[in-house]
Amino acid sequence: MLRFYGLMCVLGTVLPYSALVAWGFEHGGLDIVAMAAEVARSRMSTFAWLDVLVSAVVLICFVLHEGRRLSLTGLWMPIAGTCLVGVSLGLPLFLLMRERELRRAAL
Repeated sequence: MLRFYGLMCVLGTVLPYSALVAWGFEHGGLDIVAMAAEVARSRMSTFAWLDVLVSAVVLICFVLHEGRRLSLTGLWMPIAGTCLVGVSLGLPLFLLMRERELRRAAL
């Protein structure tokens, strides 16, 4: 699972950012107002963003709760990954950290 989670961290960063970079080139850079307008333009887009937002909040709460329960260090990393990239990085990064700790504790 460690390799799988590591691969998902890479894909979870590269795939969303490739779309963001392409959008930025099309719109002459990162225009937050234009991004918000594009999100709000479609109900399906709004649906997807609200789904991701709720998932991100749940993930951050899970990281804090489970991370403290297992005495994990570096909990800021999956939280920062979630805020800077998305759930697509934050979740596999936390699961990678958790798996490493569970393996270490089993030894």
